[in-house]
Amino acid sequence: MSVIGTQDEDRSDLTHEESRAIRRRSLRLFGSLISPLKAQITLTALVLVVSTAAQVAGPALVAYGLNTALPAVLKHADWMPTIVVGIVFLIVGGVGSALIGWYAVLTARITQAVLLDLRKRMFLHTQRLSLEFHESYTSGRIISRQTSDLDSIRELLDGGLNQLVSGLLYGVFTFIALVLVDWQSGVVLVLAGVPLAYLMRWFYQRSQLVYRESRVISAKVIVQFVETMTGIRAVKAFRKEPRNDVSFQEVAGDYRDVNRRSMLLFGTFEPGLMAVAALTLGVVVVWGGVRMADGQIQVGILLAAVLYVRNFFAPMQEIAMFLNSFQSATAALEKVSGVLDEVPTVPDPAAPTDLWEAKGHVRFDDVEFGYAADRVILPDFSLDIPAGQTIALVGTTGAGKSTLAKLVSRFYDPTAGAVTLDGVDLRDLHPKDLRRAIVMVTQEAYLFSGTVADNIALGKPDATLEEIRAAARAVGADTFIDSLPDGYDTDVNKRGGRVSAGQRQLISFARAFLADPAVLILDEATASLDIPSERLIQDALQTLLADRTAIIIAHRLSTVAIADRVLVMEHGRIIEDDAPAALIAGTGKFAQLHAAWQQTLV
Repeated sequence: MSVIGTQDEDRSDLTHEESRAIRRRSLRLFGSLISPLKAQITLTALVLVVSTAAQVAGPALVAYGLNTALPAVLKHADWMPTIVVGIVFLIVGGVGSALIGWYAVLTARITQAVLLDLRKRMFLHTQRLSLEFHESYTSGRIISRQTSDLDSIRELLDGGLNQLVSGLLYGVFTFIALVLVDWQSGVVLVLAGVPLAYLMRWFYQRSQLVYRESRVISAKVIVQFVETMTGIRAVKAFRKEPRNDVSFQEVAGDYRDVNRRSMLLFGTFEPGLMAVAALTLGVVVVWGGVRMADGQIQVGILLAAVLYVRNFFAPMQEIAMFLNSFQSATAALEKVSGVLDEVPTVPDPAAPTDLWEAKGHVRFDDVEFGYAADRVILPDFSLDIPAGQTIALVGTTGAGKSTLAKLVSRFYDPTAGAVTLDGVDLRDLHPKDLRRAIVMVTQEAYLFSGTVADNIALGKPDATLEEIRAAARAVGADTFIDSLPDGYDTDVNKRGGRVSAGQRQLISFARAFLADPAVLILDEATASLDIPSERLIQDALQTLLADRTAIIIAHRLSTVAIADRVLVMEHGRIIEDDAPAALIAGTGKFAQLHAAWQQTLV
């Protein structure tokens, strides 16, 4: 895990060092995004410089026209200077307009290239991260990173950054032109820069706090909405709508309040900026008028100075708008960089070991594991599962059964010790060989959007339709699939909405059997099946698990009957280990569970 990764997004009270570390991380990410676009950025910068110079030339040409071209017409009837000024003005205006249009196209291309790169990185990286990350990082927060945060970054690149660069460049060029035209007006502008700098600094610091808080609350709004809609069945089942309404109104109200503070902040800044601009312009006009009365400057120079001073303050509002979007985008970039900075806790091996034909011999050697340092689930755990053997794990909730299955699937790595497959540590096994050799079927039985055949073929993407049908027949799923509107071509819709929970589980069994793994793990996989379906699965399991290792976790003891061995777990330890018949005949924990289960059938 990164030092300052996913935890920083829900905090607005970061220390100075934490803020600096996050800022450096964000800048590294931004630098890596624009680095491949250096040539395009250079061309865009050149276009911007030339177009800005063309825009700044306007007041100087007006001054020349008033001071030189107009007197030539009035005194000598010489129209040539006026014609030249007019033609140059038209050329400069036309070139400037064309370059501004080209600049907009170039910046749009750069923006979309950066966003495409960032979206791809986010998707690929979040897929690559370990199960530990996804179990602690809610889906709503992930969606917030991919939607509202990336939208904030897009707004910055589309408008804010353009406003900053063009505004700063325009301000610098305008100031240089003003000094060349009338250096005394330039001095007045420099003096006006003191209150302007204080105003900009105040706005920047305040907006930084407000917009970081805004991103935090925005993420909370999205998280609550997504989680409520995802769990809508549970919401309705427990009549949680009123409580959700209250909590969502609180979060939405907080979001409204922080947005009000941001608008109030900008509402204070803009009048302050207008006051500084008006005062500066007034001083330039008064002082220029005094000097013009004394014959020190001409009217054209004064008009050009006034235009340049006014033009200098015009982009200041654009720069403030940039600060507006910059704070929002910076906070968003911090969140995105936090996700991209996460390191998989189950990394791929640097020098992987190939295991082309796995036999299925699984072994735990002095394994210790806990989801947290102070919560050990498996203390000093050892277990040997010979290839081809079917074992059943039985025990109370929290005994460590699912944890054992996750370690065999290498969703997690042990804190100490090793889990091996055919003598190879799972941490050294090539990822492709691992996923081909070990398949886990869970209670959830998730189905992706697509056809029934597509979902079964997930276990073997290059499978033919006949192979898919054979896998479905093996687990008894072919009967209900054939009864669907389009058979194997039926679209199961999102989350398998067109099939029942038991049917989804049968499809997931067909998917696993088609994959033909050396080790098959069933983690409460029969929980969604009715009794007839479960019996059908048991018949299929007895045939299909004959030549592979199987680990079955089930509360239904009827499912346990097909196992070669039954392991009874308690507090992360094995307290009973024997054949089902032998344990039933005894007086231990499993015999008690079996007797209680038999009574429920009477």
